[in-house]
Amino acid sequence: MTQTPDLYRRIYARFQAPVSRYDCGRKCAPLNGGTPVCCDTNNAIPIVDKSEWQFLQSRSDLWHLYLKRDPDTLHERKDMHRDCRLVECKGVQHCERENRSMSCRAFPFFPYLTAQDEFIGLAPFWDFADRCWLMNNMQVVDRDFVTEFVAGYEMLFDADKKEREANFDHSAVMRRVFTRWNRLIPLIGRDGEHMAVEPRTHRLRKADWREYVRHDQFKDEKPARP
Repeated sequence: MTQTPDLYRRIYARFQAPVSRYDCGRKCAPLNGGTPVCCDTNNAIPIVDKSEWQFLQSRSDLWHLYLKRDPDTLHERKDMHRDCRLVECKGVQHCERENRSMSCRAFPFFPYLTAQDEFIGLAPFWDFADRCWLMNNMQVVDRDFVTEFVAGYEMLFDADKKEREANFDHSAVMRRVFTRWNRLIPLIGRDGEHMAVEPRTHRLRKADWREYVRHDQFKDEKPARP
């Protein structure tokens, strides 16, 4: 089975919950020129496959291809699968939540797969930890979001084994990086519980979110209102 626009119609219908009841963008935006980090292509450029791109085009004019050709973008294009596209929306002021891409719905998390290829939960994109308030306060992640995240990615994995392989590879990279740092991998399990993968042994265990490495500028920040 392969990805189709209809697959994304079904995934989007299933995966709509916000990551938290709090407005985390109001915490990181002041440190990023007034724009939430996840909505700024200077920080993160959404990637979609051609079927998702076709589906988004059929629903809205919110999105356009990302055409900048700076060195970082050219490097990212070089590493992308030929069926993928870099895209950009009109900006946070024009957000249409029902037309967010899969990567926007999931941010700042990706599906974490063990070395045995078991999808056990959500791991954060660690490159953004110094800029993302929510990654430093994972206690605010809502269980509905976790449930819908898991269901959405299981639908995607069932349709496209290459998508699963890509996340399997990214999880392996995370294990190598965090082993080198001698740092716990923070996870949210499929049932919403806080978990950790220990460096070196890669043993999975329950954890308290306060065990995760947190950056000073976000440690004592109270959540913004919903």
